[in-house]
Amino acid sequence: MGRRRAPELYRAPFPLYALQVDPSAGLLIAAGGGGAAKTGIKNGVHFLQLEQINGRLSASLLHSHDTETRATMNLALAGNILAAGQDAHCQLLRFQTHQQKGKNKTEKAGCKEQGPRQRKGAAPVEKKSGAETHQEGVELSVENLQAVQTDFSPDPLQKVVCFNHDNTLLATGGTDGYVRIWKVPSLEKVLEFRAHEGEIEDLALGPDGKLVTVGWDLKASVWQKDQLVTQLHWQENGPTFSNTPYRYQACRFGQVPDQPARLRLFTVQIPHKRLRQPPPCYLTAWDGSTFLPLRTKSCGHEVISCLSVSESGTFLGLGTVTGSVAIYIAFSLQRLYYVREAHGIVVTDVAFLPEKGRGPELLGFHETALFSVAVDSRCQLHLLPSRRSAPVWLLLLLCVGLIVVTILLLQSVFPVGVPLMRLTGAACPAHSKLGCGPV
Repeated sequence: MGRRRAPELYRAPFPLYALQVDPSAGLLIAAGGGGAAKTGIKNGVHFLQLEQINGRLSASLLHSHDTETRATMNLALAGNILAAGQDAHCQLLRFQTHQQKGKNKTEKAGCKEQGPRQRKGAAPVEKKSGAETHQEGVELSVENLQAVQTDFSPDPLQKVVCFNHDNTLLATGGTDGYVRIWKVPSLEKVLEFRAHEGEIEDLALGPDGKLVTVGWDLKASVWQKDQLVTQLHWQENGPTFSNTPYRYQACRFGQVPDQPARLRLFTVQIPHKRLRQPPPCYLTAWDGSTFLPLRTKSCGHEVISCLSVSESGTFLGLGTVTGSVAIYIAFSLQRLYYVREAHGIVVTDVAFLPEKGRGPELLGFHETALFSVAVDSRCQLHLLPSRRSAPVWLLLLLCVGLIVVTILLLQSVFPVGVPLMRLTGAACPAHSKLGCGPV
């Protein structure tokens, strides 16, 4: 059999680094660019309209927002506000969809950047959706809000940004090792502290105000404001490697399915140094209140580059530096889906289709959908078919049927007449020959 391939949903005219999904409007937001170098590669944020076309999930370019000389390397979404990490700065963007008046589809399409849809080699689904998935009279506008410098190292770069649970604050981390907390939308700084010696690789904000940070100093720390609560130790109940230092690559909070008041934390651990024979990477699930490890499992020898948790906390999505994409069950850390080298180059971000808003409509008969982007400028779609289970009444009916069939088989093997002769005192033919008389 040939290698499994994921359908290409969209191809941008620049490398893609960040991804977000707006479930209320059914928008897929992909961002990236070539940076400040004068290579002719643009920088931008593309807003894609998601639609079901003939039973297939498709995407078409709704709006292209030019970010001039700055490539967007990371994104966070809060309602209709985007926080975009661009070099050493965080730029807030507000987008709105509205009905377009007095123009037809042709005029609307003519004012859009058509390069990505007409690019040679694009997936057939993209070409089809480009003609059919635009909603009549719908357009999107983007407004630049506040911007602020968030990293101050000699080679400054914001590496991660995320909003808190009520979208009133956002946290940033970068190469200088400092966490900075900002008010939204004014971007007034409310807190600043050094979290790591070296770069901050990822951070996650919980609903109780606790902040988890992971960095290149091999540490993962839990903070309450600027006070250290605890540090994570993933090898307490897991494998130990005395000669192989590991560092935390990513961290994400996720709900516990059917227990929305509880949280789990998920982290990815990768070898700190690249070796000729690479050791495995690991996934760890943590209790979201005690921060004790619940279970740790290997997720293969490919180095993990990014992590995402589905809205319900049911699934985990992983991307690797070799371009592979995988989906895991969050509870058991069991792998359900895997496409080797789907992109052929480092996967920079993955995001699940949310289960609210237009999510169920767009998902169709699939259990979940994961989007992935990479430096190869492509956005791919990874669908997990529904794992259908039989209803309880059908299982009971099958059990009753099995019992009936078993009784009928026993009656055919052991006829009723034999025990009846014995019970009525009739002479047994075998015993009659021996002169035994009635039984």
